[in-house]
Amino acid sequence: MPPLRTTVPGPKVQYTDVDTQPDPLYWVGVLDRLTAEPFYVAYKRRVRQLLRARPAGRYLEVGCGTGADAARLAAEASATVVAVDRSFTMLTTACDRGVSYLVAADAHRLAFGAGTFDGSWTDRVLQHLANPEQAVDELIRVTAPGGRVVLADPDYDTQVLNIGDQRLARRVLRYRADHMLQHGTLAHRHAELLAARGGIDIQVEAQTLVVRDAQSVDNVMGLRTWAQLAHDRGVLPDTVVEAWTSQVDRAIADGRFLYAVTFFITAATIPGGPSRTTH
Repeated sequence: MPPLRTTVPGPKVQYTDVDTQPDPLYWVGVLDRLTAEPFYVAYKRRVRQLLRARPAGRYLEVGCGTGADAARLAAEASATVVAVDRSFTMLTTACDRGVSYLVAADAHRLAFGAGTFDGSWTDRVLQHLANPEQAVDELIRVTAPGGRVVLADPDYDTQVLNIGDQRLARRVLRYRADHMLQHGTLAHRHAELLAARGGIDIQVEAQTLVVRDAQSVDNVMGLRTWAQLAHDRGVLPDTVVEAWTSQVDRAIADGRFLYAVTFFITAATIPGGPSRTTH
């Protein structure tokens, strides 16, 4: 494999939407809160297991955020992990938190040679990309034969919400699925994408996030804001905003609130290398 080249992001890095927000560090806090949630801890552990990382191996995370997952895999597997992101804010945070190898790059065009890594993964990233298929092409290209590619995303076609007005619930959840994210309903097709590109030994696992806690409604999901966002984008009328907040608050007060969405974790082996034992 070719040697790794590490890029330190500078002031001319192409910023992502995170960097153009009034308070970019707000999004660091959002990721930190998610990382601390038991559900996220559990499914992220499974992502790492499906990589089948080995000591002294080299692995790539595309869309690393704060770098928490890259740092954890490096520590657990005694491996080299390169963390890629387009956001200067996120790369700076990851650097400050001790991630050793950071690269400013676009998921659609990875600056690595073919077969550079023993495995690669992306977590809650494909749903945001303009061309997720191209990003999967890149992940496969930079992963060596016998290596693993792991994709993880929620699929917002699987959402359910228990509030009194189920018609309202469906309207707002449909907005979240179809408008809030570029590809919010792609995750159940990850296996198809990997198979079409020659992936073998494909594994698909589903884990469902269930939210009933009032604090998590705001701190993890930002759920109360969804109707307002839909209104601001001209998708739903202003009457929906007040009704939505009222319905959510009432369901929480009555102890019957529930929101759930299913995450798909999909892994494949790049053909041509030795098979490895599943963890």
